[in-house]
Amino acid sequence: MTLIKSISGIRGTIGGRAGEALTPMDIAKFTAAYATFIDRTTSLPYRSIVVGHDARISGPMVMDLVVGTLMGMGFDVVNIGPASTPTTEMAVVMEEACGGLILTASHNPKEWNALKLLNEKGEFLSSDEGQEVLRIAHEREYVFADVNHLGHYYKNTTYNRRHIQKVLALDLVDTEAIRKAGFTVAVDAVNSVGGVVIPELLRALGVENIIQINCDPTGNFAHNPEPIPENLSQISQIVRDSGADLGFVVDPDVDRLAIVMENGEMFVEEYTLVAIADYVLSKTPGPAVSNLSSSRALSDIAAKHRCPYVASAVGEVNVTSLMRHIRAVIGGEGNGGVIYPELHYGRDALVGVALFLTLLAKSGKKVSELKKDYPQYAIAKTKVELTETTDVDAILEAIKEKYANEKLTTIDGVKIDFPHSWVHLRKSNTEPIIRIYSEAPTMEEAKELGQTIKDLVLSLN
Repeated sequence: MTLIKSISGIRGTIGGRAGEALTPMDIAKFTAAYATFIDRTTSLPYRSIVVGHDARISGPMVMDLVVGTLMGMGFDVVNIGPASTPTTEMAVVMEEACGGLILTASHNPKEWNALKLLNEKGEFLSSDEGQEVLRIAHEREYVFADVNHLGHYYKNTTYNRRHIQKVLALDLVDTEAIRKAGFTVAVDAVNSVGGVVIPELLRALGVENIIQINCDPTGNFAHNPEPIPENLSQISQIVRDSGADLGFVVDPDVDRLAIVMENGEMFVEEYTLVAIADYVLSKTPGPAVSNLSSSRALSDIAAKHRCPYVASAVGEVNVTSLMRHIRAVIGGEGNGGVIYPELHYGRDALVGVALFLTLLAKSGKKVSELKKDYPQYAIAKTKVELTETTDVDAILEAIKEKYANEKLTTIDGVKIDFPHSWVHLRKSNTEPIIRIYSEAPTMEEAKELGQTIKDLVLSLN
């Protein structure tokens, strides 16, 4: 059993002993601590919090605990029902709520769930704010309301539709061009909430031919829910065999978007952001942002449009904070997470789908032809499992010493930039592992570089 407390929220497996997994007691404790933090910090007069959840089997149980705890803390609760992470983020702002909780473990398997914590802007808490929530929980500083001051419960299930309407209203989304293109689109939503909202979005965009794969939101994930090539053989074959123009794959909470080309091969999730940024920057020049583990291709695309590019630490809150600071017009993460501030500051597969289809329709090209227009890099991802005795800081220091003569970036783990490649290693916020990302002109070179660093880490572990 596992319980991880980090910048990404409170994440753990369901079942087990309190303090060792995401048990009902832990859910109530951290929810109460979050409510206490919001009560102390919000600038809004209304004590209301939005709650949304993905389609995980544990979702209803976790939802009931969270709702009851928030009401017990004196907060009104707006339950928006099964909803994506970006939909919940937007609902916080539209409800003028003072915070939000998203009940999802994102790409983790079905035995996991999590509490993702939002502020009144519908954005994730910062690292310092998250640490304060953990401190309040540890010290048990929360105080429940008396019977005369309990919160009230409301349900509003209109936000999927409202989210789609906001996407359709964007200046850079051209529904007429998409409709005229007559695309056939396959969708794999891993039996979570994307199985409802992505087909609904496609129909609203004018796509009539939709092949739905794993779109029944039961929470019984049909495959490993992380949208990476080794988990997507089913949709790859279906796209190739059916003659579809492309396929879209989303993770359980619909903040990551992967694309399958018409030949059944992956567009590669790193290039989701690259392609969309190319389109956005061609129409609205401005700064672009991604994290340290994302492809160099975005920097190259920004340079093509004579726009600045800046890298942030890994984590959506770090990307959005930097985007706000430099007024970026596009940003995100190389895991298929697109952040388009014109809509909101959050990774959003819905806006990614709409912008990509607009780009594809206007280009008149096949997806594989579009891919050839971009700088060609290959990125390899591997990991090292952590034990209770692993000293991650000591490992990172040793690697910094070994590569002291190279260009190093240390705002988040260690990134080593070589003339034609790079490698980034850091402790994961969501799993007990060290992630190692490496990029080079070919996959063989990228894997070789990643394996070299992995072998070094193992020798130091």
